[in-house]
Formats: sequence, structure tokens, C-alpha cells
Amino acid sequence: MSLDFRKMKFATSAAQKKQFPTNQWPEIAIVGRSNVGKSSLLNILCEQKNLARVSKTPGRTQLVNFFSIEDRAYIVDLPGYGYADVPASIQKTWDTMMHDYLAQREQLLGLLLLLDIRRTPSEHDMMMFDWLTQRQLPILIVLTKIDKVGSNEAFNNLHKLAKKFDLKPNQFIQTSALQKKGVDLLRQNLNAIFDDYFDIKREIDAALATPSV
Repeated sequence: MSLDFRKMKFATSAAQKKQFPTNQWPEIAIVGRSNVGKSSLLNILCEQKNLARVSKTPGRTQLVNFFSIEDRAYIVDLPGYGYADVPASIQKTWDTMMHDYLAQREQLLGLLLLLDIRRTPSEHDMMMFDWLTQRQLPILIVLTKIDKVGSNEAFNNLHKLAKKFDLKPNQFIQTSALQKKGVDLLRQNLNAIFDDYFDIKREIDAALATPSV
């Protein structure tokens, strides 16, 4: 049964690996440059105004934030990358925590890579995409703030991004937190990933519960 993202709630924050939840629920993580709109996207995803704190200050999110859905899955908000004004010591801590999570988290099923449709992808964006691709996990590229550009600019930017990432235009999910656009498609894609996991888990559980002859 698909998850109801409107039932999403804050679960916990982690400043280091040992603080990550240990209950083995499946997870999908959100990554993106600072101020790309991760918090706003989370809020429209769950139809709650203040589930995730929205800040106009880049680099505000400094923890790994876990949001539970129906007490059986997590959406995970990771710190934004690429903000130059973050002190080197904090940036090093973030880098370590991001690596610990993205490289080693066994229950990580897939990722949302957020890109501002108005911006040319940064070196950090491309490095993140290449690194995530190597993990061979499903990656949903979500374009944010489409309400900030006209239809012609959105069309042109979408095709430039498709060429940059060697993808088709329909492989991007276009969203607007202000206009609540793209949220249904995003939920469908997230549930497709979670549903695959739960289907396989049910099959395994059923097989293990069947007495051997």
C-alpha cells in the first residue's frame, strides 16, 4: 500500500553517524545545493506549512533530518552543499556526515537531487550526480522554483539540463512550492521506489514464514 505523505512528521536530527536511526526503515534522501528549496519542497510534499523550517539564509540546515511516514519509512533531508561562507571546520564535518550517510546507509533506497531551474548546475551538482550514479540507486532530479521563470525560459533551461545530464526532458520533475506544482508526480515517483521495497520485503517475509518440507 502506497505511503500517505501527508502523514509525514519530524522524527529526529543527527549531527553524526551514531545518531542515525537504527530501526531499519527504508529511506529516500534529498540532496542539493544550499538554498535550492529542499525545506519548501518537503512542506508541499506533506501539505504542512512548517514541517521543515524554511530559511532564506544558505547553509542553515546543518544536520541530517529524518522525517517519518506512517511509522514505516523515512524521507531524509541532508545539509545543502556548495555554500562558500560556511567555516572550513563545519564544511569538513558536513562532508564526513554526508559521506557516512550516502556511502554506507544500507536502507537508502534512492535520492532526490534538487536543482534550481534558473541556475546552471554547479561543479558540486555535477559531482554529486556522478557520485550518486555510481551508487546505482534510483535518482529523481527535481527542478525547483519553476514559478520564477517564464514558460519559454523553463523550456529552454529544461532542455539545456537534459543535455548536460545526458537525460531526456521527461526524466526531470518540475516543481513549484509556491504554486504547488509537480507534487503529485513527485509522490508517485517516491511511492514507486518505496512500493518496490515493500513488495520484495513481503515476498521475503512470506518465504521465511513458510515451513520447509
